[in-house]
Amino acid sequence: MKQILDAILADAPADELAALPIPESYRAAFVRREESGMFEGMESWEKDPSQSIHIDEVPLPELAPDEALVAVMASSINFNTVWTSIFEPLPTFGFLDRLGKESVWGKRHALDHHIIGSDGSGVVLRTGSGVRNWKVGDKVAIHCNHVDDQDPTSHGDSMMGSNQRIWGFETNFGGLADLTVVKANQLMPKPAHLTWEESAVNALCASTSYRMLVSDNASAMKQGDVVLIWGATGGLGGYAVQLVLNGGGIPVGVVSSPEKAALLNRMGCEAVIDRKAEGYQFWSDPHTQDETEWRRFGKQIRSLVGEDPDIVFEHPGRQTMGASVFAAKKGGTIVTCAATSGYMIEYDNRHLWMKLKSIVSSHFANYQEAWAMNRLIDKGMIQPILSDVYKLDDVADATKQVHHNLHEGKLGILCLSPEEGLGIDDPEKRARIGEDKIQMFRS
Repeated sequence: MKQILDAILADAPADELAALPIPESYRAAFVRREESGMFEGMESWEKDPSQSIHIDEVPLPELAPDEALVAVMASSINFNTVWTSIFEPLPTFGFLDRLGKESVWGKRHALDHHIIGSDGSGVVLRTGSGVRNWKVGDKVAIHCNHVDDQDPTSHGDSMMGSNQRIWGFETNFGGLADLTVVKANQLMPKPAHLTWEESAVNALCASTSYRMLVSDNASAMKQGDVVLIWGATGGLGGYAVQLVLNGGGIPVGVVSSPEKAALLNRMGCEAVIDRKAEGYQFWSDPHTQDETEWRRFGKQIRSLVGEDPDIVFEHPGRQTMGASVFAAKKGGTIVTCAATSGYMIEYDNRHLWMKLKSIVSSHFANYQEAWAMNRLIDKGMIQPILSDVYKLDDVADATKQVHHNLHEGKLGILCLSPEEGLGIDDPEKRARIGEDKIQMFRS
């Protein structure tokens, strides 16, 4: 691995990279099948990723014809990293076992260790015999949509594929490692003006936000739309605010501290609700929601922007869905992609059906959507929301930060990259865009 890293840092040509030997094993972050019951009987908040995530050498799998082997320079933490690490809502080994039954190549994934991570940036080291558009030496960002292009249900919109999966969550060989194996159609060009870690944090959350807001597959935001964004400085919300502003919409950002509110203002979001300062309690007890709080919330939104939201960007789930359904305007859309506060949601259906509102589900993004979002990042129209960087050996600590919502934006992980700030190939473009914009979440 040292030879590989030295060659990458020296910007070695493709033929030199291709001539380097590939190790039989590599360093990775993973969970173990035998430990999947270790947190049984504990509350979610009690479960500690530092007890379940291991950093060690793992064997390198054989490369399939449609795959690429990538040296991972950096990766990031997502909520699915948390879910895998605490075996919630169920251990991910069931996903791997189902994939293992599909084909000879799928069988490689059904192991007793699960290498985690659904983001990454790095350099292509090898390509399978069926790979056409990528070659050794290409600098890439990796998105997490793992699809079978021979399945007819994957065509049209690949997110509708019957066996569509999320790499590093529902597949093995994820990005929190020094090497990873991915399908060639997960690769995108690395933005030349960004560092490895800035390039690594975008694909999952940014593409998810793009599909939710911009794509016709979800809410298809129009100019002038008012968009209520929960967790507006978080991993999804930080990109959503930028997309709404770029698209001529009016974001209303919901956050939980004055510091987060100030960050939103720096991003250009004028309408901000600090839910903690306002003391919102949408649940009066574990089984009862408080409609008076919904009404107070809706009144505050109208006081800020003069009308109810056309779109609600919903991902917390149980704690907020009732308020989201109530707050959307008549005929409005609640677009949901996750449930970080709980999966079993409740809302008053009268406010949905009698006011002709819609709940639209959205899940990650297809290749075209991910590519389009990556293009916006490459053009400097969307900025990475990297807030802090950890080393691979400290993945468990970073995962714990996300688990307890102690972070802003996205947490980057240095894998092969020995330090921050490496990987910038176009400093002139970076200077034009501006360090203050690119590093907004780090200030």
